Amino acid sequence: MGQRHYIEKNIYYHDTDCGGVVYYARYLEHLEEGRTEYCRARGISVKGLADAGTYFVVASLQMNYKGPARYQDTLKIATQVEKLGRSSLVFLQEVLRGEELLVESHTTWVCVGKDFKPKAIPGDIRSVFERDAKEAGT
Repeated sequence: MGQRHYIEKNIYYHDTDCGGVVYYARYLEHLEEGRTEYCRARGISVKGLADAGTYFVVASLQMNYKGPARYQDTLKIATQVEKLGRSSLVFLQEVLRGEELLVESHTTWVCVGKDFKPKAIPGDIRSVFERDAKEAGT
């Protein structure tokens, strides 16, 4: 697996349900931000790629909820590449409060063109993900 990248998220009232627990769908936004920041930290502009006609779309997502996050918690979103294919990429992401695992997610991105048909991940982008995985010893 690739090197982990972390972002911190503060939980606000608007993130929670009436019980003060983070509403399950809000995690999707936090995970998306984690993937975007993972790429940005490696010099990959998701918007720049889209402007040039290369898109990464979520093809599948699996989330396992282990425990609740609550109003005013500070969470860490850990993101790393779990698997790299010709036209796809699987991210392993974890939502942590301190060292406590609250959510584990596996998200598959598929690289597509303007026609939204799968295409090979561009070589320069692939090399960033491959280098990252190599530095992590996987």
